[in-house]
Amino acid sequence: MLADRSVDVHPTPQAPFYRAVGDEEEVFRAAAGGGLPVLLKGPTGCGKTRFVEAMAHELGRELITVAGHEDMTSADLVGRFLLRGGETVWVDGPLTRAVREGAICYLDEVVEARQDTVVVIHPLADHRRELALDRLGTTLPAAPGFQLVISYNPGYQSVLKNIKESTRQRFVAIELGFPPAEIEAQIVAREAGVGAETAEALVRLGNAIRSLDGSPLREASSTRMLILAGGLVAHGLSLRGAARSAIVQALSDDPDVVRALGELADAVLPPA
Repeated sequence: MLADRSVDVHPTPQAPFYRAVGDEEEVFRAAAGGGLPVLLKGPTGCGKTRFVEAMAHELGRELITVAGHEDMTSADLVGRFLLRGGETVWVDGPLTRAVREGAICYLDEVVEARQDTVVVIHPLADHRRELALDRLGTTLPAAPGFQLVISYNPGYQSVLKNIKESTRQRFVAIELGFPPAEIEAQIVAREAGVGAETAEALVRLGNAIRSLDGSPLREASSTRMLILAGGLVAHGLSLRGAARSAIVQALSDDPDVVRALGELADAVLPPA
């Protein structure tokens, strides 16, 4: 089965904090009402996972999250036969559990998985709403309430790892990005437990890095990074020290890039 690090099951007892920027909540509710699959696309750390958690809580659905990785196989999602107590028994994978129980199954960064894994979800993402259990010789219809949600970062994955049109066209697409500065500062302040001035300074730095012309960075400074930096400040680290550790050093290993980002941080952040 999938390792524990790859699967997370949330009963979502407490409402996750999420601030909507556009109509993403309305689109998701409509899709959920019709049992339609949803594709979330956007940069790493912009809130895709938090959004799904918040919507699962609002809808009262169990959420099963699976982190995609290059070693993931279709058996990891669907299930396999295992030896238990001297007997061979079938054990459902996380996708099969979600289909049986009517839960939301969130496949995070799905394009990182092998292509045969992605093909497995096709019958669940169209009018059939069923999962083929080839090793059991049967087909499992999706229980009421089941919804398939997948995500990926179109700016990060290579062309070879992009979502195929045959997969993409089965989904309702919701594009998420980094929030406007005012909303992002509110998120950072709440999640990191810092004051408004600190949060606003971190967001200014984040936006300055995102706006760099000809940036050599593969990833932008994410909201998640800003929250991590804020958390360091909340526990006693200086603002510049927190930015250096959680943002500058985390974005690159190239000494020249790190130096340039450090200089940018010094220019944007208030004096210590």
